[in-house]
Amino acid sequence: MLSHYKTVKSAGEHEIVIQKSRFIAHVTRAESAEEATAFIEKIKKQHWNATHNCSAYMIGEHDHIQKANDDGEPSGTAGVPILEVIKKRGLKDTAIVVTRYFGGIKLGAGGLIRAYGKAASEGLNAAGIVERRLMKVVTASVDYTWLGKIENELRDSIYEIKEIHYGEHVDIDVFVEENTVPSFCSWMTELTNGQAAFSEGSILYMEKNVEF
Repeated sequence: MLSHYKTVKSAGEHEIVIQKSRFIAHVTRAESAEEATAFIEKIKKQHWNATHNCSAYMIGEHDHIQKANDDGEPSGTAGVPILEVIKKRGLKDTAIVVTRYFGGIKLGAGGLIRAYGKAASEGLNAAGIVERRLMKVVTASVDYTWLGKIENELRDSIYEIKEIHYGEHVDIDVFVEENTVPSFCSWMTELTNGQAAFSEGSILYMEKNVEF
């Protein structure tokens, strides 16, 4: 598993108009070629009457699954520009379909490359980008009297709260980088005058929005 990587936040859609042609970008996260193919087929059914449904996807830790499809546009003018946008953004596990409804004005090869690239890029902006970072979940169990102080301190720290469970005690699940677990526990122990109990949980990906 990669320690961190970037991908799309969620499924998204964005439309632009260039020289009377409508270009609609559909973006999703796909973790297998089967998922990407199913997404492309879904969009094709949705826009069965479109002039073209061009697509590209890049999947896998080492980007070993890549595919670009021009769907009837001149070779290399649609699928490849979409794929290049995914590569330039440094994204993984990402699939994009750009649907085109022809508006009557031919764009030429250069115009098509720019149009499909622009549509894909704006589609990604609309969907949002996240960085996924592998983290250890550490649970700190404390008495309710410490909750306000700990919440405030955590929100001002480098650590991220995953979830808070309210029971006999308060259990606060925190995302912590694995090599900093001892220092996190020491910091929390000092903060609570030794009143916190700790347990280590799963290793999960934490997602954080990427500004662009």
